[in-house]
Amino acid sequence: MTHIRAGEIELWLRSLPLARSSCAKIRNVMSVLFNHGLRHELLDRNPVQWVRQSAKRKKIPAVLEIAEVQSLLGALDLRERTMVLLDVVTGLRASELFGLQWTDIDFVKNEIRVTRSIVLQVVGPCKTEASQKPVPLDPLLARTLRTWRAHTKYKAATDWVFASPYSGGRKLYWYQSLMRNRIRVLARRVGISKKMGWHTFRHTCATLLRASGADIKVAQELLRHASCRVTL
Repeated sequence: MTHIRAGEIELWLRSLPLARSSCAKIRNVMSVLFNHGLRHELLDRNPVQWVRQSAKRKKIPAVLEIAEVQSLLGALDLRERTMVLLDVVTGLRASELFGLQWTDIDFVKNEIRVTRSIVLQVVGPCKTEASQKPVPLDPLLARTLRTWRAHTKYKAATDWVFASPYSGGRKLYWYQSLMRNRIRVLARRVGISKKMGWHTFRHTCATLLRASGADIKVAQELLRHASCRVTL
């Protein structure tokens, strides 16, 4: 690992047949591993910090209509319904959504504190400083979360909101597997043919905010973008 160069990592990432967001997640996990080596004096540098990634979006992201969101929510069971509703209403990134613990959800102040993100089961910081701002908790979403908490075995303050029973609650569900094997399957069953991923729900949230006439600065704060240009 001491001989790996940033240019080599860039070329490898660009050779992968994956979406830009997936490559970014791999890059982030690699950076965490290199930083771990630095912290324990196993390595003397982190080449990933110099790895550049294209900011160009390859495809226009899919966005769901309100009727499609309603149809999908109606087809999902409580677990996936809670996940999707949480994502559509708050616009959380998947890594932030699955990084939530019950202590992060304040049912008194009606807000969600986003303090960590999880990529490939590795806990790390949020994407940007703006990402750590509290997110308003809608009353309907609060009721759904309370229902899920009453249903799940893992309801202690420090338990993951979406803890996996396959690991005794220590780890989370693999959210890409849930998307592929559950959510997309049921979406097709109710007539939604759009190519969906977790970021679809974040884009849907942004689109609904714009359609409602929300001020761009308000939308930026709700989505916790570091720049208005990202929101636009």
